[in-house]
Amino acid sequence: MSGSADRLPRLLALVPYLMSHPGAQVGEVAAVFGLSEKQLIDDLQLVWMCGLPGHTPGDLIDVSWDGGEILIDNADTIARPLRLGIDEASALLVALRMLAASPELAEVPGDALPRVTAKLERAAGEGAATVSSQVAVDVDAAPDALPRVREGLTKGRRLSLRYYVPGRDEVTPREVDPMRVLIVDGRAYLEGWCYRAEAMRLFRLDRVLDAEVLDVPADPPAGAEPRDVTDGVFRPSPTDELVELELSAAGRWVAEYYPCEQVTELGEGRLRVALRVRDEDWILRLALRLGDTGRVVSPPGMARTVRREAERALALYAHRP
Repeated sequence: MSGSADRLPRLLALVPYLMSHPGAQVGEVAAVFGLSEKQLIDDLQLVWMCGLPGHTPGDLIDVSWDGGEILIDNADTIARPLRLGIDEASALLVALRMLAASPELAEVPGDALPRVTAKLERAAGEGAATVSSQVAVDVDAAPDALPRVREGLTKGRRLSLRYYVPGRDEVTPREVDPMRVLIVDGRAYLEGWCYRAEAMRLFRLDRVLDAEVLDVPADPPAGAEPRDVTDGVFRPSPTDELVELELSAAGRWVAEYYPCEQVTELGEGRLRVALRVRDEDWILRLALRLGDTGRVVSPPGMARTVRREAERALALYAHRP
């Protein structure tokens, strides 16, 4: 038997469904909601005792299931289907976009996933834009990056890439001996030996602006080993600067999206987080993007830099014609 926390949302969805499907059969409805027929009957018996204050027969929902056919009446007040809250819509959009980025779906025909995503974006309104700014990098990624990378792997050839580095906001040329393609947190990565860095590197495929298979055999050094990504891609170094931020409820996504060394609840949905930062420009852009939903509290020098840059940006905005 499910608990009340599961049962209430189900009942709120069940009544609109029955109102829009008059005469539905008990077995069919039970299958739609993933219930046994006995569980559905138990729910219907509870619905039969619900209604408006007063609790007279005219105030209660009228439902019957004689002969297996479900009929419901006097439930107009909750007949409208449930709507997603902005947090729920945002979480669903993140999941859909991660799913769309999966290389396993790149060659699957059909447009169901893009259509569902677009419909949800329209329904979410401004919330969809907020999610996009939090999880997406707006670059003109090469649409053939994955096929080119796979070709390099299959033929054992070196790759030439133009790769966008968000931490420095620049595009860099790379020559890479590919070793594998992997999925981490719903995103596709190329892992290989980078001759620019002279080390193993992971390259997000949605940040590859151009990919070319070279007529040069891939020959990574003998000591080049794939990285263990069990705990995620980003691994802060203990020598990176520790930055503390205070986040409002609307800025809590930072704690979910970036690896934090410490997360402290401050009440009313607010958080204080501490994370390692190796690039001052990156934390500055993050702080400015957060706006009034978050602020840097330490180190003091970083907090002053953020405040100064925010004031400069506001001054430029104020002087716009």
